[in-house]
This record gives sequence, C-alpha cells and structure tokens, in this order.
Amino acid sequence: MSAEHTESPEHVETPEHTENEGADPAPAPADAFGDRFADLPGGVRICYRVDGPADGTPLLLIAGLALDLTSWPQRMVQGFTDRGFRVIRFDNRDAGRSTRMSTPPPGRLRQLLARPRADAYDLTDMAADTHGLLDHLGVDRVHLVGMSMGGMIGQTLAARHPDRAATLTSIFSTTGNRRVGQPATSTLIRMARPTARTAEESVERHLSLLAHIGSKVHPPDEHLERTWARAVWDRRGGPRSGAEVARQIGAIQASGDRTAQVRRITAPTLVVHGDADPMVHPSGGRATAKAIPGARHVLIPGMRHHLAPGVLDHLVDLTTGLVRTERVKSESRQS
Repeated sequence: MSAEHTESPEHVETPEHTENEGADPAPAPADAFGDRFADLPGGVRICYRVDGPADGTPLLLIAGLALDLTSWPQRMVQGFTDRGFRVIRFDNRDAGRSTRMSTPPPGRLRQLLARPRADAYDLTDMAADTHGLLDHLGVDRVHLVGMSMGGMIGQTLAARHPDRAATLTSIFSTTGNRRVGQPATSTLIRMARPTARTAEESVERHLSLLAHIGSKVHPPDEHLERTWARAVWDRRGGPRSGAEVARQIGAIQASGDRTAQVRRITAPTLVVHGDADPMVHPSGGRATAKAIPGARHVLIPGMRHHLAPGVLDHLVDLTTGLVRTERVKSESRQS
C-alpha cells in the first residue's frame, strides 16, 4: 500500500537512451483525473497515465493486489522521470478505473482453500492486458517494474513475451509455489474483513492495514497516506464491492505454481524484498531470484510490504542501475 509523495529525489546519473524504444504515437487526451484509456481487442478497457519525456526510455509500473496506478508514490515516479524514463502506470482489470469484470468472484471458502473457479481469469490474462496496453502505446520494449501481484504479472509477461521485456524488477513478489511467499496468518485475518462502506472507514482501514504491513524502520508518512486513501476513494467513485479483489486473488490462485514459467525469463532481472514482509514472506523473493537465471537478489533490512518514503530513492537507484548495466552490456555486444 502506498500514497502519493511530492518530495524531490536525490539525483543520480541518467541512463543513456539514444534510441527510441517506443513511445505513445498519439496520446489520447487526459480527463479531469489526468487519466487516459485504452480499449483492448479483448474488450477490456485499461486506464493509464504516462509521465516523463516523450523520447524517454519506456518504463512500466505494474501495481499490486487491489491497488490502482496512484499506488506508485509520486516521489518514485518523479525519480524515474528525472533519470530520463518515460513512465507508464495503469490500473489492472478490476482495479481503479479499468474494466470491472463480470465473472462471479470466488467465495471466501474457495479463497481459503485456494480452489479458484473454473471461469476465473488468471495472471496470463492480466499479462495479456499489459501486452495490449504496450501495443496501444506503440512501445516495443519496456523496462518492467512490478510490486507484489504486479511482480507476478511482470514475471508472466517477461516469460511469455521475452522480446518486449528489456529488464524486470520484481518487488516483494513470489513464484506461486505455495511453499514460499505466503502471507502471515495475522495478515490473512485483516484481509478477510468486509469492505469499507464510507470514505472515512476506507481511510481508517488503509491506515490500520498499513500499521500491520508497514515498517517501523522505514515508517509511512501518515498524512500522505491519509490523503492518498481519500483520493483513491474519490477516484474510484465510492466503495468497491469486494468482488474485484476476490477475482484478483482468484487470478493468482488460478495461475498456480509458476516456477517453471519463471525459469524461462531471459531479461536481466532484479528481485527486491524486505526482510520482514508479512504479506509475501521473504522466501518468495528468494525463490524468484533462484528461478530466474542470473537474477540479482536484494534484501532490504527493515522493509516490509510498503513503498515507504525511506526506501523509494534506493528502489529507483537499484532499477536505474539495472537498466544502465544492461544498456552497457548491450552496446558492448553490438560493438
């Protein structure tokens, strides 16, 4: 869970980007929220935003379970744009202002037993949405950055479409193997609470969950988190039914153990995890890094399941370093 941040990041060297790796050929006009929309061939409508220089290196941020595109802190987005990236953010299906799917959600018992419905969509479908958005924007290759479920979507896209993934940064995510990366029982109990019915209740629920999954070493900014949670409520247009989150959980469960698929990833990969994550156990990050050939695994002391102000600059630097290193290797191979 994250909020918008406005602090300016520290400057580091901008990656070279002499070639245009893809750009929005004709941006649709943004609405009052600053959002644009892509109607994909399969009928799903994806809401997105693009920030940064038009000729910048494309970088795609993929949000996690139940989160919308604003869950990426503004400080982090600004950090990437300041380093020369053209940053694309979007709402996954069943989140934010993208399409609400019509398939019935899995019931609570199915979720607890990890028995998805036969008609459930899965992470492959969500990766196909992502692929479709890249097609809509005319982006051939992109640097993928995903958190939690977004990391799983990024892994799936990188494995299935290696030609589109320049690099992959997987943040507090996992492989789908049920022996690793599982949430703590205390986290499951909190996630099982009914959805909030008022804006005030939604804000307090967010702060309560954040107190559990956030870090005392890298604490959240409560004012910004409160402001963000209220803005999410307004952007969404009120309460969610609970079906959207249940369907996304169903998508993760329907995808099963993806370790064999993850092993096929060829993009240079950075796997980042906190050492005390109560939502996705750190074993999930270790398993991800072990499965991907040549992946670098970074464990951040004190980080939990939150993009806190104290880790944002480090995350931007890590991803920028991955991109820069791969670019140098690519230019060396071509020379």
